This record gives sequence, C-alpha cells and structure tokens, in this order.
Amino acid sequence: MTGSRLKACWLVAGLIVACAMASQGWAHHGWGWASDELSEKTGEIVDVRLGNPHGEVDLKVNGQLWTIEVGQPWRNERAGLTDQVLVEGREMTVLGNPSTREGEKVLKAVRVTIGGTHHDLYEGRLPDAE
Repeated sequence: MTGSRLKACWLVAGLIVACAMASQGWAHHGWGWASDELSEKTGEIVDVRLGNPHGEVDLKVNGQLWTIEVGQPWRNERAGLTDQVLVEGREMTVLGNPSTREGEKVLKAVRVTIGGTHHDLYEGRLPDAE
C-alpha cells in the first residue's frame, strides 16, 4: 500500500471508531432510553458520583444494585441534592423512569426522597403536576 492510501485507511478507521464511541455516549442521554411509566425504588445508597453530564447514585434495592441517574449539577443543586444529603449508607426512595432495555437496572430520577424530604428534579414529570 502506498503512503497516502495507508493514511486514508487509518483516517477512515479512526472516523468509524469515533462515530461508534459518540453514538454510544449519546444513546444514554435524554429520556429516549427510559420508559414512560414511573417506578419507585427504595434502598441504601452505596456510591455517589455527582458531576457532568449528570450525577449517578448506586442504590442497593433488595440485594440488587440499581444505578439512579440524577440531574446535571445545576439541577441537583436546585433540588437540594448535595454531597451532604447523598451519603453512603442512607436510605433513599426514588420515583423515576426505568430503562426500557431488558435486564438494565437504571432509573432516571424524577423525585428523590431522603429523610422525609422530597428533592424534585423534574417537577413537570411528577404525577401530581398534571
């Protein structure tokens, strides 16, 4: 292969890899992956990762690990979800939309309740908002 053909092959291969990685990243953001039905889960917080593009909380529910997708940093702050509230070992109840992917234990939080306090992330999606 000539030098220019080899460079072209590497460029095409690189573009294919970049597109594949980008599509996987975008596939999870937004609401398209989540069910329209609301579900409630209560369990123990086992890990917290706040930050961009959105925070995640690992919740142990009846022996199963669920990933709870909370909001972007500004949305969490507005709702009062901080490192001081999301503490490992605390009980948390989440109302949200579960993943439609079979076997995937991911829930996009609409409301988080900790210690009797509601932290509403998406008020317009709450059943009592209608």
